[in-house]
Amino acid sequence: MSTKPTIFIIGGTGAQGIPVITGLVQDGAYAVRVLTRDPNSRRAKHLLTLGSDVSLIPGTFTSEADLRAGFQGCWGAFINIDGFATGEAMETFWTYRCYELAIECGIKFYVHGNLDYGYKLGGYDARFRCGHYDGKGRMGEWILSQNASDKKRMKAALFTTGPYIEMALAPFTPMAPRVEVDEASGEQVVTWRVPLGEKGGVPHVSLADCAYYVRWLFDNPEKADGMNLAVAVDHIHYSEVASAFEKVTGRKAKHVDVDLETYFSTGHWGMTASLPTGYTVDSTSPALMSLKDNFTGFWRLWQESGSNRGVVKRDYALLDKIHPNRIKSVEEFFRREDEKAKADGRGSLWEAVANPRPILKIHEDGSLRSSQKGRM
Repeated sequence: MSTKPTIFIIGGTGAQGIPVITGLVQDGAYAVRVLTRDPNSRRAKHLLTLGSDVSLIPGTFTSEADLRAGFQGCWGAFINIDGFATGEAMETFWTYRCYELAIECGIKFYVHGNLDYGYKLGGYDARFRCGHYDGKGRMGEWILSQNASDKKRMKAALFTTGPYIEMALAPFTPMAPRVEVDEASGEQVVTWRVPLGEKGGVPHVSLADCAYYVRWLFDNPEKADGMNLAVAVDHIHYSEVASAFEKVTGRKAKHVDVDLETYFSTGHWGMTASLPTGYTVDSTSPALMSLKDNFTGFWRLWQESGSNRGVVKRDYALLDKIHPNRIKSVEEFFRREDEKAKADGRGSLWEAVANPRPILKIHEDGSLRSSQKGRM
């Protein structure tokens, strides 16, 4: 029987979970046990190709019996609850229970997949109210307060991310690109129509870097205990995104700043803007927040965070120290994606954007679209 530490994972088949698991098992240092609703899904089967240190356990994070079975016998845990499945209210409850059951089952080091508590960071200004961010950030603060109150108990850390930079190349995301035709020249132009304003900035995160950062946390539990490791590539404006795309591909690209009403009435939003944030949420729930309300707060956060001087900040000097080879610019990220597209037969970054693939599990599964049909 292997004596290597085993880490229980919730969220392992998600966009973040797959690189995180890859980083943990690639050199045989850890084994992981992954909770999944569907062990036969494409993503779950992909995890098994990573080697014998990956095991799947069928179940759901909304079952205490399944959580106990997952935590039992493990040394660590990486818990990244899908708030778009449960909605903010249920995510809050199950985050409490995950943390409590981890202690009950003897977990030694616990990492909470976190997002910025933008509502609080913005001075409890309603403009910044974003349910799927506040739900995680609020509970992250609670976890660190519990951790600080009893240092003899389970060690814990937060891993705070943000919008994945990969989402800028994928369909059905808040910053999905479009290939438009310039009326004057007839030339195809990759276009990002997002409501960022002149001085905004999105603290985009690279999924590849997530693998390194989470591995660092588990490799250094004494240093990481009580830490909120908040990561990003940079605070990126979408004029930079368009400029970098042109530089890397040689194809035309542009950012068009739009107001929020225009943003929600165009693109992929359609009728989804009125749906609840949380595709299993009861439409009569008093805790319901529409996708439009949720993502209005989301974009206002980034409108007020440009140049790392506003509501949401990052300590880039610390990130350079922890991960000296991290991705530091959107151009660097695009160059890597261009190389990957050529290596996997997709042609180039331009062709990958012209024929995009979903990056988020919710869109690959069709959960949001199924929810939409059920409510129309």
